[in-house]
Amino acid sequence: MPALILPDRNIVQVDGDDAGHFLQNLITTNIDAIKPGEAHASALLTPQGKILFDFLISRSGETGYCCDIRADQTDDFIRRLTLYKLRAAVSFDKLTETPVIAGWDGDAPEGALRDTRFPEEALAWRLYGSGSVFDGELSAWNSVRIAHGVAESGADFALSDVFPHDVLMDKNGGVDFRKGCYVGQEVVSRMHHRGTARRRVVTLTGETDLPADPGTELSIRAGEKLVGNLGTTIGKSALAIVRTDRVADALAEKTALTVEGIPVTLSLPGWTGLSFKSGDPNTPDT
Repeated sequence: MPALILPDRNIVQVDGDDAGHFLQNLITTNIDAIKPGEAHASALLTPQGKILFDFLISRSGETGYCCDIRADQTDDFIRRLTLYKLRAAVSFDKLTETPVIAGWDGDAPEGALRDTRFPEEALAWRLYGSGSVFDGELSAWNSVRIAHGVAESGADFALSDVFPHDVLMDKNGGVDFRKGCYVGQEVVSRMHHRGTARRRVVTLTGETDLPADPGTELSIRAGEKLVGNLGTTIGKSALAIVRTDRVADALAEKTALTVEGIPVTLSLPGWTGLSFKSGDPNTPDT
């Protein structure tokens, strides 16, 4: 049962009689669809529909919700929630002493939540507050994310730079298109129904080990044309966000795809049901 504590994650507890209604009108996830024992992808968007904060959300107690978020975004997240609070009966607490544990590929311990960003066969889970010792490797956890196309902000994309579709939240349950209004909903819904999403997370494999410099943005190119940018990298494998229409054109024209001169192959996560398709030149960029 490989697992590890993620020191770069924090818990924000959202509680109160109005917590469910408050979050339902604010974030991308359908609060009513979150089952006990599950942690769902979610985001708080800008009014323009881009991801301002990404996190996992789960039920906690009778009226509360647990938001599993990047530690360096915790205070800003609470400040943003407070701006929307008005007179709602809701509270926000930062649980800095609660460890965030990620596990995979084995039986989950008691109290663990299924991480629904992953297909069920990955056996991925989250656990909050356990005192047990976990000695998994971060590189192994990142390899699991790469294998299943699960992107996270900071490592794979910049906040305020991508739409939920770009990071597959329309496919992993992180966005609900029937629940009603939330911040940024109009833009995201229009993208979905018009089919204008062009950027997607892919898994990338190089012929040799790929450069792995977290301080450098590495580009994927088809000839001289920019296709996308690399994210988390482990050896020959990486996550990337690419323009799928440009990849489709490169494949049709048999143009080599490269990163820093290294030939690479790209694949969309199988669980998404997506494929590389050439874009309509009359469709505006999103």
